[in-house]
Amino acid sequence: MATLRNLKIKTSTCKRIVKELNSYEKEVEREAAKTTDMKDKGADPYDLKQQENVLAESRMMIPDCHKRLEAALTDLKGTLAELEESDHKEGQEIDEARSTIAEVGQLFQETDV
Repeated sequence: MATLRNLKIKTSTCKRIVKELNSYEKEVEREAAKTTDMKDKGADPYDLKQQENVLAESRMMIPDCHKRLEAALTDLKGTLAELEESDHKEGQEIDEARSTIAEVGQLFQETDV
């Protein structure tokens, strides 16, 4: 049985994963710039290799976040649909869930392009 509390938790989960995804994307940009800078300055090969490993680890987290976000979004949509079927069609939690679904959907459209 879906409750407004469950809906709120699942909405918050989606928002947290979106923040995490944005953070990893910024980290990848920062680490890529740092790696390029190290290459241009002729850094020690060991240090450069370590920096490349850091960059690779950051890049690996982005697909993981996408996968978790897809699962969380599906879960949120299911809970929202269940609540709407049981005559919970209005309220702050419902509106927030709908806007979160729209935001995440738009995010996925941007990455598909």
